[in-house]
Amino acid sequence: MQFERTKIADVVLVTPQKNGDHRGYFSETFRSDVFGQNIGAFNFVQDNQSLSVEAGTVRGLHFQIEPRAQGKLVRCIAGSILDVAVDIRRGSPTFGQYVQAELTAENGCQVWIPAGFAHGFCTLQPNSIISYKVTDYHSRDHDRGILWNDPELNIRWPVTAESAVLSQRDRMQPCLAELETTSFTIAGGS
Repeated sequence: MQFERTKIADVVLVTPQKNGDHRGYFSETFRSDVFGQNIGAFNFVQDNQSLSVEAGTVRGLHFQIEPRAQGKLVRCIAGSILDVAVDIRRGSPTFGQYVQAELTAENGCQVWIPAGFAHGFCTLQPNSIISYKVTDYHSRDHDRGILWNDPELNIRWPVTAESAVLSQRDRMQPCLAELETTSFTIAGGS
């Protein structure tokens, strides 16, 4: 596996090796020991999967607050997405900044998004399926979000506000500046 730090060093692109022949390919998509050596020892407790039928579907920007904050290891197993992580750790030198990565079934890339980041994505193809591991269980009481197209974040999405396919919840999220103070701590590289 290759591990590549992004411009926000705590967010890491993980690219598993594919070994293929005329039958197809085999790939180890996760190894706890290798992940621990390169990123840190995290205990993944839940796997999630979502299907987005239409291209241009935006999900996010979501996160959970302490004490149920989640780290996520995200991959696309069908179709393709533009994945986004926004640093929401107050006091961080990269607070309010974001990183993007194109995750596709073909490239097999994954992205590690630690706790303290809001996460979202936009599907680039119809019938895109996203699978991700998380470090804490889903908790409705701790679930929060940020408006996907908050002008202060200036995220370069591949869709406009008029063409994006969104849930009602994601249309109504607050901007980052309107969020209650978060209790995320700064850990790791940045």
